[in-house]
Amino acid sequence: MSIKRKILLVEDDTNLGNLLQDSLEIKNYDVTLKRNGEDGFTEFKSNKFDMCIFDVMMPKKDGFSLAKDVRRMNAQVPIIFLTAKALKEDTIEGLKLGADDYMTKPFSMEELTLRMENIFKRLPKTEISNQNKFKIGRFDFDNTLRILKIGEHEIKLTTKESELLKMLAIYLDRVLEREVALNAVWGTDSYFAGRSMDVYIAKLRKYLKEDPKVEILNIHGTGFKMIVKE
Repeated sequence: MSIKRKILLVEDDTNLGNLLQDSLEIKNYDVTLKRNGEDGFTEFKSNKFDMCIFDVMMPKKDGFSLAKDVRRMNAQVPIIFLTAKALKEDTIEGLKLGADDYMTKPFSMEELTLRMENIFKRLPKTEISNQNKFKIGRFDFDNTLRILKIGEHEIKLTTKESELLKMLAIYLDRVLEREVALNAVWGTDSYFAGRSMDVYIAKLRKYLKEDPKVEILNIHGTGFKMIVKE
């Protein structure tokens, strides 16, 4: 039996919200529907979700503000924006906030579910990505506490350092593609995000030097691979 993916849907249009919820549940998604941004964020703080679908224009807290709050808590969860406007400025704003996709109303349910599945295909399997404790050579890494520990020495990581190291740990001994890492941690694969990631990779390499057997390799033109040498 397949695991139901949990979706947080925040849409203030009663008819559209109910239609989306019913249609997605028929497709075997577990959907929580909220009617405004404030209730949406309260729900996000209380539960774990595999994807968020936010209307842009909403009362109390608009979709962009809601996405900013969500991104402060979680750099990885995919976000799709729904909007009645097709303005280029809105699209750019959404992408800056780390949107994984952007859909202009009206749209078909088939198109929405196809886009959702395409996003899920790019991400690590949910049951793996929910892991937060890792053994990396002589290091113990706790992503929840953002602590990398070797012996008695503890290194407190920033949120992005921790999320990037988690991605490398999930893909241990496999190639982590730049695009996958950027979309998961930065929410965009833009040039500037790529330069930022290179800086964070250098920081992680510095921390990991305490165990000479742990190494982050550059895979030319593709991404990175973290290995633990025998």
